[in-house]
Formats: sequence, C-alpha cells, structure tokens
Amino acid sequence: MALTKVDQTMVSDQVFGRRNLVINGAMRIAQRGTSATGISSGGDFLTIDRFRFSMSSAGTWDISRSATVPSGEGFAYSQKIDCTTADSSLDAANYLIYVTALEGQNLQHTKFGTSSAEKLTLSFWVRSAKTGTYVVEFINVAAAGSRTQSQSYTISSANTWEKKTITIDGDTVRAFDNTADNELSLYFWLAAGSNYSGGTLNTSWNSSTNANRAAGQVNLADSTSNDWYITGIQLEVSDNATPFEHLSYGEDLALCERYFHKANLPMAATSFYAAGSYTTNWSVGYPFPKQMRAAPTATHSYTNRDNTASLGTQAFTGALTSHGCRIGGTNSLSAYPYAYWDLTSSFDAEI
Repeated sequence: MALTKVDQTMVSDQVFGRRNLVINGAMRIAQRGTSATGISSGGDFLTIDRFRFSMSSAGTWDISRSATVPSGEGFAYSQKIDCTTADSSLDAANYLIYVTALEGQNLQHTKFGTSSAEKLTLSFWVRSAKTGTYVVEFINVAAAGSRTQSQSYTISSANTWEKKTITIDGDTVRAFDNTADNELSLYFWLAAGSNYSGGTLNTSWNSSTNANRAAGQVNLADSTSNDWYITGIQLEVSDNATPFEHLSYGEDLALCERYFHKANLPMAATSFYAAGSYTTNWSVGYPFPKQMRAAPTATHSYTNRDNTASLGTQAFTGALTSHGCRIGGTNSLSAYPYAYWDLTSSFDAEI
C-alpha cells in the first residue's frame, strides 16, 4: 500500500496534543473572584487563577475578568487592568507587572542547560488604550542562579485587539531544576521605574541586570484613561506559534486546582453533656479534588444556618497534606443538641 501524504490543514491545530505550558491562558477560571478594586500595592493573586498582579507604588488599579475579547477566536474572557489613579512620574523603584509561574518538572522537555535547548514561542492577544512599547521578561529561576531575557512588543492601535508572537532561543547554560517549584516566570511589564528601565534591553539569556529588564517600557500608569487587556496566552516548545489550545472547562479547572482550591462545605455537629456543660468535638476528612502542588496553607470562614448556635471561630485544619486534610474543632453549643453551618475553605499552594 502506497503511503499518502497527510494534508497539512489536518494537523494545524489540536492533533499534536497538549502544547501550552501556561495554565488558564484563556482566563476562564477565577476561583478567588472576578474583580478587585483600589489595588495600589502588593503582589497578590486577586482574580484570574495562576496569574498574579505585582506592583510597587505605580498608581491605583481595578482588575477584573472581562467579557471583552478578540472576535472570532473562541475566547469568552480576558483579564482587564484599569488605571483609576494615575502616576505620571514613576520613582526609580516603582513597577507594575502581570506574572505567571511554571513548575520545573513540567519543563524538562525544553532541554534547557544543554546544547539541544529548544526554542520557546509565546503568543497572546492584547489591547490597550495606550500604544507603544511593552516588555515581556522570561526568568529562568534556577537554584544555581537566575538567568533572564526580555523581549519587546508594540501595541500599534489604541483599543484594538492585536495578536503578538515572541520566539526565544533556549538557554544552553542553565537547566530548569526538576522540582515542583517555580523554575520559569513570565513577567508582562506594564510600568517600570528607572531601576528597571534605565539600561539597554537584555534580549538574550544572561544573569539579571535590573536596569536592563524593562528598558523602553511605556508607563501604563500615566493616565486614568489607560487600561490593558490580555487573553489567549500560550507558551510552547516550538519556533512557531500554533493556534491556541482550547481545553474543556473541567480540564482548565483541574489544572488550576493543583495550585488553589476553594470549597464550600456543609457541616454538622451534635453536642453531648459532660462535666456540667454541652460541648462537641467535630472532625471531618476532606480529600482535595486534585493532588495539590504542595501541602497548602488553609483559611476558613463559616456562616450559621437553621438558627443554630454560634460556633465561634474555632474551625481548624489538621493532617494537612497535598492530598487532603482534616477539618474540625471543639465548640460549646450550650443546650443546643446540634448545629449546622456552611464552611468556606480555601487551600493555597501557589508558586
């Protein structure tokens, strides 16, 4: 039987399997909430899962998951960052960055640290009211010493979606450590004081020099008319950008739950009488829906229901591992024989 050449149009999209190293690049999962307002400092995960808003005194911002998306590309959401208080004159140490981070054990096939290091291609859709030069920084976060390179892209037309593609050489000097920790960070610079922009843009892998990290970056914080949207972020081992890898909602959620998980749990306890008072010891095992990256930190809050007695604030987490935990406590219920409440628990193993 003669061999038949496969039509290239049949292998232009999803046939190659998982390609995107970035999780939640379509901005669909937002377990913490879909908006945050009045942000003027910090480095927090606030809305979109797996993406962090990091800044130091560069204006005040509202951030939200937006339904403004590029037409006909299959996206339902974007991340919107909107300036509400301007800073037209940045101090030297000021910055504004949108960040995501990748585990080292998911990067071994890049062959970094060898002469066969693969090229990486980053693609994304972006729009802004402010045109000009923006910078994306790639940071190889290795125990032996970080190495970085930065690449610029241009937003040419205000308030217009534009697709950007950036291809970089692999780092032949420094391998990604094979760990569950952050080994590759992507920094989307939005504003940079002279400490980070006063030099010459570092466009190849080198030890980090702060002044060269974001040279040429526009100041998105210089007007309350400014905003910035992004979606469709894809990073792949390739010297070309392929169409965005759309996953099912369930797949996106499962990938995000390795790093952050929020549960709303109905709870119940029954009191018993001992030593002259009614008390209850309650405990329940809770397995996480996905094994988390590491043993997470946990926070709890609760609301009473059915007009039962207050449980105070004594919910706790015990036996906490990457697989699950025990949630329980000891509370006085007075003369109430039972209590029902809704417990909201968050488990955070982000990098």
